Amino acid sequence: MSSELNQLLTLVENSLSVDGQSVTVTDPAKFRATVDRLVQVSALESGARQGWARFLVRSAALQLGIVPASIQDLYMARGRGAAPMTWSTPAFNLRALSFHAARAMFRAALKINAGAFIFEIARSEIGYTGQRPAEYTTNILAAAIAEGFSGPVFLQGDHFQMSAKKYAADPQAEINAVKDLTREAIASGFYNIDIDTSTLVDISKPTVPEQQKLNVELSAEFGSFIRSVEPQGVTVSVGGEIGEVGGHNSTEEELRAFMDGYNTEMARRAPGKPGLSKISIQTGTSHGGTVLPDGSIAKVNLDFDTLRNLSRVARSAYGMGGTVQHGASTLPEEMFDKFPQNEAIEVHLATNFMNMWFDNIPADFRKEIYAWLDVNAAAERKPGQTDEQFYYKSRKSAVGPFKAKAYALPEAAKQKLMAAWEAQFDKLFHLLALKDTKNYVQQFVHPVGVSPDLKFYLGADVAEELADDLAD
Repeated sequence: MSSELNQLLTLVENSLSVDGQSVTVTDPAKFRATVDRLVQVSALESGARQGWARFLVRSAALQLGIVPASIQDLYMARGRGAAPMTWSTPAFNLRALSFHAARAMFRAALKINAGAFIFEIARSEIGYTGQRPAEYTTNILAAAIAEGFSGPVFLQGDHFQMSAKKYAADPQAEINAVKDLTREAIASGFYNIDIDTSTLVDISKPTVPEQQKLNVELSAEFGSFIRSVEPQGVTVSVGGEIGEVGGHNSTEEELRAFMDGYNTEMARRAPGKPGLSKISIQTGTSHGGTVLPDGSIAKVNLDFDTLRNLSRVARSAYGMGGTVQHGASTLPEEMFDKFPQNEAIEVHLATNFMNMWFDNIPADFRKEIYAWLDVNAAAERKPGQTDEQFYYKSRKSAVGPFKAKAYALPEAAKQKLMAAWEAQFDKLFHLLALKDTKNYVQQFVHPVGVSPDLKFYLGADVAEELADDLAD
C-alpha cells in the first residue's frame, strides 16, 4: 500500500479499508463526518494523493448506494407518456465551493423526497473554475455521502461546445478537444452529456436544413462517439442544441430540420444506437443576463409558448423527453413554476448561485477579488462600463484563482453560504414541482454501478486552453 494512500486512510480515521482496487466503508458514520478532508485534497493538491482521494470517494459512494447515473430512461418515459409532465428537472452548474453547494442541494432534496435533479458543469466553467470533471464528481458524490443521500446521482457535461473561433482555425483539433473532454467526463461518471455545436449554425444560408447542416453533422459525430465510449450497460443521456443561447428564438422548422438530419446521420454512423433524449432551444434568455449600469439585471421577455409547443413536437414526433431551457438563473422567481406548466423537461441554472456566493462571502474577501479583477481582467472592461457591470461580468474568472482561499474561509462563513443556498434550492424545488420525484427516478432509472478505473485517477493532470467564445 502506497504512503499516499496510507496518509488518506489516516485522514478519514480509518473509516475505509482498501484491498487492491477494492474499497470498503468500515465505519459509515465516521466516513460521512470526515469525507470533507478528501474533498480538500482532491481540490487543492495534485499527484497521487489527489488521485487516490478522488478514487476513494467514488468507490465509497458506490458502497453507500450513491451511483452516478444516466437520466435517459426517465426522459424516454416522459417522451412516451409513461411518466407525467408535472415537473421540470433542474440542472445546476455549481461553480464555487461546489461541495458545500451540493450539500445544501441534497438537504433540500431530502426534505421533499426529490430525485430528478442534475449537477452539471460546462466546458467553459471547467476552465475558469479550475475544476476538471473528476474533481466535480468528487465534490458532488462527497456531498451526497456527507448528507446521507443515496440512489442515482445525475452528473452532466453542459455545453460541451465547439468554439467557433477555434473550429475556424483548425476544425479537427477542436473536434478532438471536445472528444477528449467527453471521454474524460464519462470516465469521471458523467453519464449525461449536452452536445452543443449550435455555435456553428449558419443563418446566412438560404434554407433551414442548410443552416443546421454543420450542427447536425457534428452533433451526430459526437453522438456516435459517445455511444462508442460509454460504459457497458450505460446509455448516456445525450442532448442536442438547435439555437445558440442569446440568438433568435427557435422555431418548429429548425427543430424538425435538426432532428430529421440528426436521426438520419446517426442511423448512418451508429445503426441501432439510441439518439437524443432532449433538445435545447432558444426562447429569449441569455447566459448571466443583461447587466444594467447599476448592476441590476434587465427583465427578460421569455417565450413560454415556444417552449411548450416545441416540447410537444419533440415528444410526439421524436420520442424525446422535451425541450431544455438555458439561461434561467436570472429570471424572477415567480416565473419558475411556468417551466413545468409549459412542459420543459429541463431547466439550467448557474449564475444566481455564483451571485449568491459573491453576495455572502466576507466583504474583505470580495474586495480582494475585485482588486485582482482590476489588474487581471482589465482587458475585459468595455468602454462605458460601470464598475458594477464590469465586476458582474468578469468576476466568474476569479473563482479558480481564489479556490484555495474559498476553502480556507472560516466555518461560519461557509455555513452562511450553505444556508442561503439551501433556502434558494428549497424555493426552486417547490416551484419546479420536484416533490416525490425520487419515486419516478426509482421506477424508471436502474443505474449500473461502474467501478472506477484507478489508472484514470492516477494518470496525469489534464488541462485545456479555453476559447473566450464558449457558453456557460
